[in-house]
Amino acid sequence: MISAPSFNQVKSLVEYMRAVPFDVNRKALYDARSLYRGYQPGHEETFASCYDMQVYRHFMSTGKQTALDEESLARALHDHGINTALGDFFTDHDPHLCLGIMGGHAMLRTDAMYRQISLLSKQLTELGFIMISGGGPGAMEATHLGAWMADREQQELDDALQTMAVAPGFKDAGWLDTAFKVMEKYPQSTYASVGIPTWLYGHEPATPFATHIAKYFENSIRENNILTLPYGGIIYTPGSAGTMQEIFQDAVQNHYLSFGTSSPMVFLGSHFWTQEMPVYPLLKSLMESGKYKNLRLTLTDDNGTIVTELLKFRNLSESFCP
Repeated sequence: MISAPSFNQVKSLVEYMRAVPFDVNRKALYDARSLYRGYQPGHEETFASCYDMQVYRHFMSTGKQTALDEESLARALHDHGINTALGDFFTDHDPHLCLGIMGGHAMLRTDAMYRQISLLSKQLTELGFIMISGGGPGAMEATHLGAWMADREQQELDDALQTMAVAPGFKDAGWLDTAFKVMEKYPQSTYASVGIPTWLYGHEPATPFATHIAKYFENSIRENNILTLPYGGIIYTPGSAGTMQEIFQDAVQNHYLSFGTSSPMVFLGSHFWTQEMPVYPLLKSLMESGKYKNLRLTLTDDNGTIVTELLKFRNLSESFCP
């Protein structure tokens, strides 16, 4: 027979919940202001004491896989609140218009691919899609920069890229500060994009360009969301181990039609996906042999081709959307 917790146990648990540096009863998604609360643009030293870093230090000190029951419960309650808030977001936004862009966190702001992703995301946002990414730097940041700059001139996006080029990588001084400079110069209040980062990779700062940030402790919940929410398809840009994992997880749910249909899997970067990481020919071969079924595969270097394929699927899916 399981006995009820004692008064002292309950009191101790309540005290622990109050002491953690995050809200276990959180009811809303984060944004740049709330996630980076305490950070003062122009004063880079304040990054170390902002909310996001306080939570990350606590996460690391209590263990990535914590042995503390109180901590495990606190994290679970927080993540449950984020899940609920994400569900609320999709009561106001059509989930069938969600697109994902996956790619490497190490991609520099000065890379040609970074600009291409930004332009692609900008165009797709203007066409009514809601962009989703893992919410970190690199290709993920490019996704949200493009969505942030929707309905602005291309020269304004290039100006933003030039501002950010002084800090190409997330480890460079000024990485976060230059992003806030762009956001101040080019405010955005019309279009939404969703970044879904995790404190498991808390050493990679979350991009502030995502208007809605669902930051989790539990990476498995985060990975599930970034692969199941983009009903309209996922674009894979050059990445490494994490991107590879996402490709095959996505392929499985498309193979089994886990969500009623197979969504497009678009590979941007022909040389990368056929030579450096030859995932595309492997998937193509497995499709032809019948070991994978139902995959909608596209390989291209051209943004226009991607837009055409995704619009084609959106028009098709409108006929069977629930």
